[in-house]
Order: sequence, then C-alpha cells, then structure tokens
Amino acid sequence: SRPPTVGLRCANPTYGDLFTTSERNLAEIFLTAARHDSLAYAKLASDPELHDSLAGFHAQQAIEKAIKAVLAHARIRFRRTHDIAELMDVLQDVGLAPPPFADRLDEFNPYAIEARYGLIEPQGLDRPATQTMILAVLDWANEQIPRA
Repeated sequence: SRPPTVGLRCANPTYGDLFTTSERNLAEIFLTAARHDSLAYAKLASDPELHDSLAGFHAQQAIEKAIKAVLAHARIRFRRTHDIAELMDVLQDVGLAPPPFADRLDEFNPYAIEARYGLIEPQGLDRPATQTMILAVLDWANEQIPRA
C-alpha cells in the first residue's frame, strides 16, 4: 500500500534532506532537472544513429521530474520512484490536474530502467511525437508552479 500523499516529508528516507527544503526550491530543482533532460532528449533524438533507449531515457526523466516538481510545489508526499504511472496516481489521489497526454505518459516507464540496462529492446520511439509530449508536460508544470 502506498504511503499517505499529503505533507512535505518524503515517505522514502533515501530522499533525505531534499524534502526539508521549501517546496518552491524543491519544485525548482526538479523543474530545472526536467528541462535539462528535455534538452538532452532533443539532442539525442536528432541523431538517427543513436539508439531509442538513449533518447527514451531522457524523455522518461524529463516527464518524471516535471511531475515531481508539481507534486513538490503542492507539498505532496511521494515515494522515490521512476514509475510515471505511480506519480500520475498521486496527482489523481490529491485532485491535481493531470498533465497533457496523461493517458500515454506511462509508455515511457520502460526507458527508466529496463531499456537503460538492456533488459528490453524498445522499438519505434516516435521521436517528434515524444518531443511534443515532453514540451507539453513541461509547459503544464510551469503553469502549475507560478514564478515568484
């Protein structure tokens, strides 16, 4: 069973002191990291010789971190996880608006671990569509986290 999702302290102590900082700072940390992964995705996806697992990993990371930024800003507790579906469940459980393409984002889960370590061989990453999804999720996160 999942831990309660309201509060700033992380349910998994391996996040440690990250969750003792202000929700705004933590949200910015996650959002900045999401932007970095988005840029890495764009560079990797532009090279047709590079394997989908390389670009797909950064797509998954950008989406994951954007969702975590929104949760942190809203002071919502979540486990340390790479599971986009789980993070989406947390958003739904606390009544936060889902990101664009919410019904498709968990398709990137295999790129977090299995593809990264060669445990599966992903096929057919639609690189332009993925870029569109990443940018839409980042826009959504930016809308949820107003600038000070």
